[in-house]
Amino acid sequence: MSIKLLTLPISVLLAAHPCLAGPAPVELFNGKNFDGWTQRGGKAVYTIENGEIVGTSVLKTPNSFMCTERNYGDFILEYDFKVDPRLNSGVQIRSNMFDDEKIYQIDGKTIKVPAGRVHGYQVEIDPDVPRKRMWSAGIFDEARRGWLFPAAGNKEQEAKFSEQGIRLFKPEDWNHVRVEARGDSIKTFLNGELRADLKDSVTASGFIGLQVHSIGNKEHEGTQVRWRNLKITDLEAPANTLSDAEKAAGWRMLWDGKTSDGWRSAKAETFPDKGWEIKDGVLTIHASGGAESAAAGDIITRDRYSNFELKLDFKITPGANSGIKYFCQPNLDPITGTGATTNKGSAIGLEYQILDDERHPDAKMGRDGNRTIASLYDLMTADAAKQPNPVGEWNHAHLIVRGNHVEHWLNGKKVIEYERGSKAFRDAVAISKYKKIPGFGEWAYGHILLQDHGDRVSFRNIKILVP
Repeated sequence: MSIKLLTLPISVLLAAHPCLAGPAPVELFNGKNFDGWTQRGGKAVYTIENGEIVGTSVLKTPNSFMCTERNYGDFILEYDFKVDPRLNSGVQIRSNMFDDEKIYQIDGKTIKVPAGRVHGYQVEIDPDVPRKRMWSAGIFDEARRGWLFPAAGNKEQEAKFSEQGIRLFKPEDWNHVRVEARGDSIKTFLNGELRADLKDSVTASGFIGLQVHSIGNKEHEGTQVRWRNLKITDLEAPANTLSDAEKAAGWRMLWDGKTSDGWRSAKAETFPDKGWEIKDGVLTIHASGGAESAAAGDIITRDRYSNFELKLDFKITPGANSGIKYFCQPNLDPITGTGATTNKGSAIGLEYQILDDERHPDAKMGRDGNRTIASLYDLMTADAAKQPNPVGEWNHAHLIVRGNHVEHWLNGKKVIEYERGSKAFRDAVAISKYKKIPGFGEWAYGHILLQDHGDRVSFRNIKILVP
C-alpha cells in the first residue's frame, strides 16, 4: 500500500489556517491622494500619476521628503522605484523631525541636528552609473552619521557592495526593495537579494519618508523618481499584550488595558473615581495644576514586590512631571522638599523619574541632574548619554530589581545601576530629602506606584516578571 503526501504551498496553508498567519501587509499609499502623508523639508514637487508617487526635483531647494504622518517601529516595508540616473533619492525609515534642535550622543560623539531637519535611516536610491558606485538599498544616516552600510571608509565592503549593486540594479527601470526592521536589526533586499544587514539601535521608531534630493545643477532640474506598490507589515504587537517570547519567559500584564483591576489609590482601598482615565488601552492621569498628589492622587498595585522586572511605556505633555515608584510604602507620611513630614503629597518610595527636562524646573533642582528623566529621583543621576524621545511620543522604561541590585533603563539603554544598602546608596540618601526616613529604600517589599503630579501623563504596556 502506498501513501501519497499532499504538499501545499505555505501561502495556501496559512490561508486555510488563519490562526497560523502573521500580520498582513497593508497599502501605505492609497494611489489617489496624500491622505496620511505630509511634506517636510524642501520644495520638491510630489504628484500622483497612474497610482504612482512622482517626485520632481526643484533647483536650489533642500532635500525634500513626503512623509507618513504615522510612526513605525518594527515592520516589513516593500516598494518599487524607478529613478532618473541623474537624481539621487531614497526612502527614510525610523526617521524624525523636531521643532527644537536635537542632540544625540552616539559612540562618544555629540551630534546636533538642527530644528526642522528630517533625519534618520535612509534606504538609498543611488543610480550612480558613471562612477559605478551603485549603492542602492544601502543604508545612509541622513543628517547624522552618513553611510552605515556599506560602512564609511571600509573599502573592501564598499567595493563588494558596488559589484553586487551593478549586477542587481536596473537602470531607468522598476526596482523592488524590501526592508525588514526588527529591534536593532535592519535588513534591505534589492530585487530579491540581500543587500544591507545592519545592527544599530540609535532610533527605534519614526516616520517613513520618500526623498527627492536637493540639486544645484540647472541641467538636472525636473529629474524625477517614482514609487509604486508601497506596502507595510506592522510587526509591533498590539498594546497591552504579551509576545510569545514574553509569555515563555514568565512575563504577565500588570495592567490589563481595560479596567482598574490590580490597582488602587495609594490613600484608599478603591481606585480613584476621577482624574485617572482608562481609554483605548491607555491609562492617563489628567492635568490638575501641577501639585503633587493633590487631586486624583497616586495609584499603586494591590500586590507588593521584592524581586521583579517592570516594563512600561509612558508619554508626557509639555512641562510634565511624574514618576514610577517601587518599594513604595503608602503607610509612611509624605514629605516636603526639605524632608519634613506632611499630610499632603506623594507616597514614599524609590522613584524612576518621569520629567520634561527641557521645561520643568525640577530638572535644575536637586544635585547634578538627579531629578531628570530616568534618574533615581533626588539620589542618583541618569547617564548623560540617555536618549528620551520627544514630548508627545512614547518612551519605554525598564526596571530590573534583583534583591538589592537595581537598574534603570530608558528606550533600550541602561542609564543607572546601583545597590540598595551600599555605602554609595546610603551616602546619597544622607544628603537627600529622604534623610530623615529610617532605612529609606531598603525595605524588603513594596508596592509599585504611578504618580499623580498634577500634569497629564499616559501609560500603557505595563508588564511584570517575577522570577
